[in-house]
Amino acid sequence: MKNFVTKSLCCALIAAGAAIANAQVVVRIGPPPPPVHEVPPPPPHPGWVWQPGHHFYENGRYVWHAGFYAAPPRPHARWVPGHWAHRRDGYVWIDGHWA
Repeated sequence: MKNFVTKSLCCALIAAGAAIANAQVVVRIGPPPPPVHEVPPPPPHPGWVWQPGHHFYENGRYVWHAGFYAAPPRPHARWVPGHWAHRRDGYVWIDGHWA
């Protein structure tokens, strides 16, 4: 019985963590400002990919977070930048990801 309870608790915690990780915050104060124009410096290593900066919503306002280089997780992976999506009730941030 102890193993069943332990496994059930672990599964519940993993499911809760996944739900929290996929949670979206709806921003209702208007659209984010236009992106800041960034000129990426040369990459620190061959093959690294520039991930452009974007506005986050923090403490009741939009805050710019600068872009950075990242190593692709596998050969030929490409970075799909995140973006703000307009929804009926406001704006939500859609995370970038490797494709």
